[in-house]
Amino acid sequence: MDCVLTLDVGSSSARALLFALDGKQVEGFGSQIQYRAQTTPDGGWEVDADELTGIAARSIDEICSQMRGRSMRPVAVAVDTFWHSLLGVDAAGKPTTSILHPFDSRSADAAKRLAQRIDNKAMHARTGCMIHPSYPPAKLLWLSETQPEAFGRTKRWMSAGEHLFLKFCGRPGASTSMVSATGLWNQNANDYDNEMLSVLPVSREQFAAVEALDKQCSGACAWPELKGIPWFPALGDGACDNIGSGCTEQRRFALMVGTSGAMRAVVEADRIDIPAGLFCYRVDRKRFVLGGALSNGGEVFAWMKRTLRLPDDNNLIEQQLAALKPGQHGLTILPLLAGERSTGWRADARAAIAGMDANTSPIDILQAALESVALRFCNVYDIMKAPLGEPREMVASGGALLHSAVWTQVMADALAHPLIECREPEATSRGAVLLALERIGALPDIRSAAPQYGATIQPNAENGAYYQTALARQRQLYHKLFEELFKEDR
Repeated sequence: MDCVLTLDVGSSSARALLFALDGKQVEGFGSQIQYRAQTTPDGGWEVDADELTGIAARSIDEICSQMRGRSMRPVAVAVDTFWHSLLGVDAAGKPTTSILHPFDSRSADAAKRLAQRIDNKAMHARTGCMIHPSYPPAKLLWLSETQPEAFGRTKRWMSAGEHLFLKFCGRPGASTSMVSATGLWNQNANDYDNEMLSVLPVSREQFAAVEALDKQCSGACAWPELKGIPWFPALGDGACDNIGSGCTEQRRFALMVGTSGAMRAVVEADRIDIPAGLFCYRVDRKRFVLGGALSNGGEVFAWMKRTLRLPDDNNLIEQQLAALKPGQHGLTILPLLAGERSTGWRADARAAIAGMDANTSPIDILQAALESVALRFCNVYDIMKAPLGEPREMVASGGALLHSAVWTQVMADALAHPLIECREPEATSRGAVLLALERIGALPDIRSAAPQYGATIQPNAENGAYYQTALARQRQLYHKLFEELFKEDR
């Protein structure tokens, strides 16, 4: 049976799966190994590079053993990892730093200093990234100041995916998709941004060469089943999620809520104008991905459930939420538990709850929190519609969202747009596979393999009118809380 092996390395697990050449997952095969990033009280969020390599290798070991028992051999290996990771390696290819996750916020002060060296708005218009602790530029400056010895020994800076490629294939292969999300990449030039590089203590030679991007490897590796077939460098997980959920054109928006959240659209064009408030990266050399990211998605639900000591029974929580009318709690919440990315990109923003009284209950707070995340997506949606137009369709994915019918309805009502449920169990892995199949010519185009969809959730117009009022209140609270910070920035 012809198939593609995919390795998905996310923020908490490494997963290996098989997909047939029509883009459908092969049942009965798969391996997933959980891991936890190391966090510190000062905002650290890092992963040991060798440990992650071992975890990914174990996941591949298991699925290769499964294939061996069935005399199967894939035609290609597709990989995706989380965007914005950073680590250094020395001349021998050994790590000089841990892998810094995008949630690592220790470079917040470095980001502020970096913003004084370069025009942040102009840089965003070129790179699609703001100066923010999520992105590598601030982390590079922070590392140079806090770990000078390791920084000095670093021969090359790379992503977690490039390091996996180095260990598994003997060279650090990189994709345009991954490099485009570093804040070091000029999106329309399809090259590194010289101005950003000029204000950092690094050189162009310390990053993947432009001419080497997207090159497959088919040499030696540790697994007999995977030798002599193309391995494609790791792609960004967000881009793959769009492709895997069928959101491959600009009038079909993807709404994804997992631990974090994002709304994205793929734009196939020679160049793009990047609106303030959004990010812009690349799927590949011919496709952009434009959208907004929230650090606070499903984690808001999890935090509220844990902190408010709500029942463990999610069905009971759903029943309680379903019995409530929108807004009857009288609360306004900013769900910024992990700071802000889109649309204000304020790493120093924090969560707030306004309007509580003696009658406020835990379920009231949870309801308001879930509504507040939907309202944050409204900010992204309003900006995206300006350059891309009203979407014909919006596809919802992510376990945190789709496991709650109430929250999915809230999203549809707040956005005033129908939501199509994506029922692809592994949309991100599927997207990496479709892009690999297109590269090897097994698919004429990524749009030729339709995903599995579920129900379409229609918005309730009456509830939508309330959410417009609630959105205005949330925006007012945001501006009141951070008014002085805005003045400083200006």
